[in-house]
Amino acid sequence: MIEIKVQNIVASTTFAEKLDLVVIAQSLEDAEYEPEQFPGLVYRLDDPKTATLLFTSGKANCTGAKNLEDVRKAVDIISEKLRKLGVKVYKNLEIVVQNIVATADLGGELNLNEVAMGLGLENVEYEPEQFPGLVYRVKEPRVVMLLFSSGKTVCTGGKNTEDVSTAVEKVSLMLSSMGLFH
Repeated sequence: MIEIKVQNIVASTTFAEKLDLVVIAQSLEDAEYEPEQFPGLVYRLDDPKTATLLFTSGKANCTGAKNLEDVRKAVDIISEKLRKLGVKVYKNLEIVVQNIVATADLGGELNLNEVAMGLGLENVEYEPEQFPGLVYRVKEPRVVMLLFSSGKTVCTGGKNTEDVSTAVEKVSLMLSSMGLFH
């Protein structure tokens, strides 16, 4: 079994019908709000180490968490802070994972030119002059894998950790069965 490390989870939720970002920015000392630069308010937490973008629509995106418990914890902390400011925060907030980024070491070196041919050029982008990795679009589960000659890989686009694990194992088995590890 290949060890997979989740590096980042991006998840969304809706805190309320609307948010007054000016009031929130003035009330929460760690809030960053510069509407001329970006329409959202950035609120960073140290524990769990996350950044959450809050929008006037009441929607929010949490990024930086390495597991779902930390996403929930960040959302709960922000909900509580918003309630203390008088915001009518929805109960039982639904959290939707938008993207999981994870890394893994496949355990062998790769000749990316051979990999590009082996995986089929229709699913691969490989331009070593532009980027040192090979981009492989996995159809099922629907994720994108960046493969490097070192055998290290980055998997992005997963909606849950099972998608990531399945894709990494699937690609590793394919590369192995084609004799592409050196």
